[in-house]
Amino acid sequence: MKKLLLFGLLVILSLPVLRADEGMWLPVIISQRIKDMQKNGFRLTAEDVYSVNKACLKDAIVHFGGGCTGELISGDGLLITNHHCGYGQIQSHSSLENDYLTHGFWAMNRGEELPNRGLVVRFLVRMDDVTGAVLKGVTDGMDEKEREQIVRSNQEAVVAKAIEGTHYQARVESLFYGNQYFLFVFEAYTDVRLVGAPPSAIGKFGGDTDNWMWPRHTGDFAIFRVYAGPDNKPAPYDPSNVPFKPKKFFTISLKGVKENDFTMVYGYPGRTQQYVHSEAVRYIQESNPHKIRLRTLRLDIMNAEMAKSPSVRIQYASKNASVANSWKKWQGETKGLIRLQTVEQKRAFEESFTLWAAGKPQYALLVAQLQELYDELEPYANAADYHTEALVCVEIIRAAGALSQLLAREERANSDPERVRTLVSEQLELFFKDYYRPIDQSSFVVLMREYLMNVPSRFQAPFIAGQITKYGFSIEMWAEELFSTSLVTSKERTMESLRSDNFIEVLRRDPALQLYTEYINQYNQVVLPKVTEINNAITLLYRNYMKGQMEFQKNKVFYPDANSTLRVAYGKVKGYKPMDAVYYEPLSTLDGIMEKDNPNIDDYDVPQKLRELFQNRDFGRWAVNGTVPVCFIATNHTSGGNSGSPILNANGELLGLNFDRVWEGTMSDLAFDPVVCRNISVDIRYVLFIIDKFAGAGYLLDEMVFAK
Repeated sequence: MKKLLLFGLLVILSLPVLRADEGMWLPVIISQRIKDMQKNGFRLTAEDVYSVNKACLKDAIVHFGGGCTGELISGDGLLITNHHCGYGQIQSHSSLENDYLTHGFWAMNRGEELPNRGLVVRFLVRMDDVTGAVLKGVTDGMDEKEREQIVRSNQEAVVAKAIEGTHYQARVESLFYGNQYFLFVFEAYTDVRLVGAPPSAIGKFGGDTDNWMWPRHTGDFAIFRVYAGPDNKPAPYDPSNVPFKPKKFFTISLKGVKENDFTMVYGYPGRTQQYVHSEAVRYIQESNPHKIRLRTLRLDIMNAEMAKSPSVRIQYASKNASVANSWKKWQGETKGLIRLQTVEQKRAFEESFTLWAAGKPQYALLVAQLQELYDELEPYANAADYHTEALVCVEIIRAAGALSQLLAREERANSDPERVRTLVSEQLELFFKDYYRPIDQSSFVVLMREYLMNVPSRFQAPFIAGQITKYGFSIEMWAEELFSTSLVTSKERTMESLRSDNFIEVLRRDPALQLYTEYINQYNQVVLPKVTEINNAITLLYRNYMKGQMEFQKNKVFYPDANSTLRVAYGKVKGYKPMDAVYYEPLSTLDGIMEKDNPNIDDYDVPQKLRELFQNRDFGRWAVNGTVPVCFIATNHTSGGNSGSPILNANGELLGLNFDRVWEGTMSDLAFDPVVCRNISVDIRYVLFIIDKFAGAGYLLDEMVFAK
């Protein structure tokens, strides 16, 4: 009797309630959520959100560059996303003569818009549930290797059929760990030009200090334009291309938001792990401090050198921002997981699940089997973390790897030496544009030291131990010799070597390529196979574990983990209480920018023109109660990849752009807490104010449509 009572209590305690704010929903099945959305204030229909028969909200949204979201805001292909999403493009056009990072960039006519090599935006054409087609021929008890071959073959057939006779791209994605499959069909445009970006003192205001924090005062936006051929179809960059005519673009709301207003985020969240085993969470919680330390070492070196030189600051601005982003996120994530006792909660759930699964052969041993696999994986996962966060973060090792792969690929293709020479030259030209040896050499020393101290010797390449011995156990001496002799650290030496007849052999003998080759061979032979083998076994168990969770919690509404596919999240504008005796209001204003203004701190050095606009109260039509709204927070469930996503009101009109989460809620990829999980958005009225009054590019507003 006591066991039954305990079982019942555990089940009750472990059944999480799904709140309206939590969840990332597939647009194609949004009809299953539409009543709840409407109950919370939404005024449109499911077909307004997603349709293949008429223009709808999805047609105004793009997957921007593969890692962010963007949206169309005019009938002439004008696209808006976050400043940090376009940061790489802005940086690529910047130089000491034209420092667009510092001063901003504004094309005053379409002829001044700047093309961006390699930038792609993808519109979703449609998504379909293809589970039946993908699992056709799969049977219970089938050998896993045979099952995998059938699934892969079926996926390829589904994709081939979907794009046959079209210029579309497509892919099939697994949801719920292989219990469901969806097809995603895209139209990709590659002629995307930079139209405007505020200076970093606006677009990145607050810098690393405010990153992931609230209150926020960042004008995190940049504007691009999508171009097409004369038939409105995708076309490579050509000066004669014309602005793309979208099926749908967003009307802009000027009414703004107030607490408890409905909001919706429509974008491409990157990756969440809501249903994983407690050991997966424990490892993340305990490994984050190691990764944070490694990035702290790199950031300290970068920041010191960037402070000395304007040219180095430009070269490393994008790299620095990329390193700092996860560095700070992991700190908040770790604190959040500990505060929520996520590991303990999952263990309690696993106990109740195991009791329920007793007598069910397909589920009974899953929790214990996953525990065993995670125990086996941990030392290899630690070595893999130091691979990712230490050694391959050294730029010459990464560049040597890219060169090594290029040479191997061209050798397999029996390429002409002149082609190889050209490819190597182009690759290294891009590398050296943003390379500064003192940063990389200092990083090599500290990262190699961390690697040697924290990775067991059985995982380390013997070559590295040999080099350490050769240089009297001095990493500094090894680094000096390596960086002084490698071609990869000197553009002049590289270009000189490329003029020789035997340049391929010269490259292969380069000490940086030798280090990469010896290291990667050891990693690929000792660490990677085991990581892959164990993770494959874990993934296989998750298919049944996920299915079991859904049977165990029949009354729970499950949403699939994010995987860079288009999703809808909805919630309300709401403040929160981060700590005792503190409550954060959900709205910030231009007054807050001026309160933070400090010319002696780079993160808070407000541009003089913005100071003057504030002092003169020259806000134009963007004034609200004597100031200008800047940012707001809401309870929408977001993740990486949602950067740049449109924040829509109950009528589907654009309120702002999502760009961050609050620090206390960064564990939401693993555990969503409605008390503190908030997404941060820049208010579209601040964007329009900057375009109009600060940049003097008000002509762009003429092609936008505003809600009456």
